[in-house]
Amino acid sequence: MSVAVNGVQVSPLPEASDELTAARELLRQRAVAVGLLDEASTADAAIEQAIEELLAREVATPTPTEEECRRYYDAHPQDFTSGELVHVRHILFQVTPAVPVPGIRDRAEQTLNGLLREPQRFADVAAETSNCPSGQHGGNLGQIGRGDMVPEFEAAIFRPGPTGVLRELVRSRHGFHIVAIDHRVPGQRLPFDVVHSDIAGRLRAAVEEKALRQYISVLAGQADIQGADLHASPIPLVQ
Repeated sequence: MSVAVNGVQVSPLPEASDELTAARELLRQRAVAVGLLDEASTADAAIEQAIEELLAREVATPTPTEEECRRYYDAHPQDFTSGELVHVRHILFQVTPAVPVPGIRDRAEQTLNGLLREPQRFADVAAETSNCPSGQHGGNLGQIGRGDMVPEFEAAIFRPGPTGVLRELVRSRHGFHIVAIDHRVPGQRLPFDVVHSDIAGRLRAAVEEKALRQYISVLAGQADIQGADLHASPIPLVQ
């Protein structure tokens, strides 16, 4: 279905949803209405600049207070810890198109149950079954810091808990992992003053995105939009 905003047919933006295409046209028309853009202007650079000026003028984004930043800092201690390390071993059951995922998961779960009973066999089982080259070294991945692995794997290994074989499989984009935590090296929490500007940026971005969505919703409520629903669909205005 084609997208139209107030009777204006809109060409789809490259790799953009119909909602984002409609939202951009809605903002373009608003920029024209308030005198920030000439109606005849079709240059992308001019349109983008006018939209930026429009949002700066009409979308208020309050600066986070120090108290708000402090609350965020206290509520997210792991986000501001430097030097945390985990010594990890794993056994990978790789997901491949040739083998159904349920079958791979069942095999991984059976292997995990066996290792929970006999954790001393981890190295032998890794050598026999792991689809990762580390299997030939007992599944040893060495010391892992934050940012070294894919996010879903890191979320599991940096979660507070005891050492030893994790009692559940870890699913990542690579497949199913049986994971053993051998040792944890606690990190050092960065002082609030060091991360204050980073926290303020995070909070400001969240508030800005919410304000943008509300602004778009108000404009959409006053417009005739065909082919996109700016009220029901999330609009990725902030990348």
